[in-house]
Amino acid sequence: MDLSLFITKAGMEKLQKRINELLSERPEVIKAVAIAREHGDLSENAEYKAARERQRGIDSELDHLRRRAPQLKVVDPSQIPDHAKLGVYFGSYCVAQDLSDGKAETYQVVGAEELNFTFEEGVQAVSIVSPIGKALYQKKPGEIAIVEAPRGRRQLKIIEIK
Repeated sequence: MDLSLFITKAGMEKLQKRINELLSERPEVIKAVAIAREHGDLSENAEYKAARERQRGIDSELDHLRRRAPQLKVVDPSQIPDHAKLGVYFGSYCVAQDLSDGKAETYQVVGAEELNFTFEEGVQAVSIVSPIGKALYQKKPGEIAIVEAPRGRRQLKIIEIK
């Protein structure tokens, strides 16, 4: 099963919202390009270059999201029966203590595509396919997740799953 295709229900809603934001912003940017074009010499027109760059950025992100969204599998964590027995699962929150410094942090395991749209105060969103996400996945309270990351090895003790 390709976990990189998973996205939470909330993540998909945020992704769709982002697509709509881009679609509504695009006409304004196209208008700005047209206005900047009217100012004459395009080779020295910073306004034009900035507007074109913004248009390319919007078009690129929009294209990516529109192609990716139909491939994603929406998983509603509230529909997972007996999730407490599974340990840390897709969409769940967990509190884990870093054994090297004793600091506890709350993580939410989400899909890779929703990382850019997941912002919650006091919660670190981690992709299910990231080193931390893979290490936390299916761990139960009291177990230690060993994270093999580019910054080095970390040990996270699972304190609580929410």
